[in-house]
Amino acid sequence: MTPRLAPLAALLALTGSALAASDPVAVTVTDKGCEPASLTVPAGRSVFRIRNQSRRVLEWEILQGTMIVEERENIIPGFVQSLTATLQPGAYEMTCGLLSNPKGTLTVLAAAGPAAAGGPPDPMALVGPLAAYKHYVSGQVDLFVERTRAFTAAVKAGQIAEAKALFAAARQPYERIEPVASLFNDLDKSMDVRADDFELKEADPGFIGFHRIEKGLWADASTEGLGPHADKLMADAEELKRRIAELTIPPSKMVGGAAALIEEVAATKISGEEDRYSRTDLSDFHANVEGSRKIFDLLRPLVEKQDPEFIARTDKNFARVDALLMKYRAEDGSFAPYDKLSDRDRQALKGPITVLAEDLSTLRGKLGLD
Repeated sequence: MTPRLAPLAALLALTGSALAASDPVAVTVTDKGCEPASLTVPAGRSVFRIRNQSRRVLEWEILQGTMIVEERENIIPGFVQSLTATLQPGAYEMTCGLLSNPKGTLTVLAAAGPAAAGGPPDPMALVGPLAAYKHYVSGQVDLFVERTRAFTAAVKAGQIAEAKALFAAARQPYERIEPVASLFNDLDKSMDVRADDFELKEADPGFIGFHRIEKGLWADASTEGLGPHADKLMADAEELKRRIAELTIPPSKMVGGAAALIEEVAATKISGEEDRYSRTDLSDFHANVEGSRKIFDLLRPLVEKQDPEFIARTDKNFARVDALLMKYRAEDGSFAPYDKLSDRDRQALKGPITVLAEDLSTLRGKLGLD
């Protein structure tokens, strides 16, 4: 199959999806794992209701091998969120809170009767934006590899000041294409994992990647022992480039990615939990907004005729968020350290970001991908 036809094939595959009208499937995530740890559903459309009974904000993912098929991020302790997934028959896994927790199993059985007709998007309408987005993602992953190579070289050379200066810029391309980069569960958990994802936190040997190196540079003020982490990060970046070159981006992941990038900022990143050692959070925020805006702009022609008010409103919301971020940007393109922002400043950011996320969350439905 030629690369030009791959996005079209992915869209046409949607037409065979079964839409099963069934009760929501309940799953509870505790500090120890999923309850139940094993689920069975029929092929087609299923609604999962995920209750977070753990002590941390979590994301719940359906995996097939190393690929994330569907996910619901930023589930707050004590809250329930729903996830709608259209699944083909086969064996899947579920993430269950801490990365050190065992994964659950999800078995999808072939439907007993004929599949109900769904409402897939017009394949020819989305093939252009998908191809353009693949080109954008490919360019960003090339930049990611280039900048990560410079960053890891500085780390291995013991050049702390140089490595610090390169850290935020190395992360920006990854943050712009995170909806696609995070499809590869193993690489995402290797490169972008936080200490809070492990029971032993910073002492856990699984705490590696960007944020382990970030801790060494800022909290420990040392590159001692970071060489192997730098080598692993570089190898992961090159592997990500290889996989993306072979990837047909799922339409739902592109369209849903516009909201996912902003939702993550509003729900968790706004607290400063991600770049907690370097305080380069605003650089990540800006890259997330850029990546979201790129998807929105590519989809604009498909939505503008049916809902011009939505387009105008979302343009204004993007402009508000951009204006707020630019208040903290220096002439050299760097952003103020996040700990320099007061609680009031952070709340002023959170409101417009949340409104923008809510609007973008309707894109999948507008394009028939829910």
